[in-house]
Amino acid sequence: MVMKHFKTVSELHQVNGFALPENPLISLVKCGGQCSAGTHEFTTDFYMIGLKKLQSGIFGYGKTKYDHQSGSMSYVKPGHVVVFHDLKFEEDDFLIFFHEDFLVGHTLYQDIKKYSFFDYDVNEALHLSPKEEKVMWELHDKIQMEYLSNQDEYSREIMIGHIDSILKYSQRYYKRQFLNRKELTGKTVSKFNQLLASYSESGSLQENGFPSVKFMAEQLNISAHYLSDLLKQETGKTALELIHIYLISEAKNMLKSSGNNITETAYALGFDNLPYFSRLFKKETGISPKHFQNQN
Repeated sequence: MVMKHFKTVSELHQVNGFALPENPLISLVKCGGQCSAGTHEFTTDFYMIGLKKLQSGIFGYGKTKYDHQSGSMSYVKPGHVVVFHDLKFEEDDFLIFFHEDFLVGHTLYQDIKKYSFFDYDVNEALHLSPKEEKVMWELHDKIQMEYLSNQDEYSREIMIGHIDSILKYSQRYYKRQFLNRKELTGKTVSKFNQLLASYSESGSLQENGFPSVKFMAEQLNISAHYLSDLLKQETGKTALELIHIYLISEAKNMLKSSGNNITETAYALGFDNLPYFSRLFKKETGISPKHFQNQN
């Protein structure tokens, strides 16, 4: 079966039995418990933001699929695989679809790319408190009021402004979610450090080079962006920064104790580019590897 790709919002509406959109580049769906979607696995050219409470069925994106997940916000960007399987929505839910072209010429066209939660998996969705949910509904209702009015030259700017606010609040609430799950976050930091040590001790640095953030995330069964954001909240460093810190710490030890020269040390740590190793070393320590090795 060929995976369906939706180029337009209208096409998605037709296939899923939603009412046709008022605007070809943006639509709002509020099922009120009345609509459902069949089984589809698809990609699109538009963004999707949803506050979903499911009566039944499976909603999926990223690497995982969750059934009956209630009270959470989801964010999907163009090109990501989405799965609808016999979805039935409760009354308190909404979906906002907006095409990339809707943002063309607006600062949000670029700014939306900095919101890393569009690259999270479905099991890393944003879980809202009642007060937070109320804020999201108020912003949705403001978009809806503009969407259902006779749209004029101000409508697009106003709707994009409210979408931007939804994204900013989402960023804030995700930080709250990380803080509220400190125990889980702490375990992730420990597992991350243990994984780095095991990778090094197994000889994988020399065989395969130093690990990528994607590799580390896959070993921990979470998405790469979620891992970096979670670690940033807990340690102040991204996953890549922590990998670099670990490697330079190992390099410092090797330069002082192993008898290896700088080239041998870089190779042992998975660097096949000596200038890159030297730049990273100086960035982390403030001095060059040669200067460090010659210090008493």
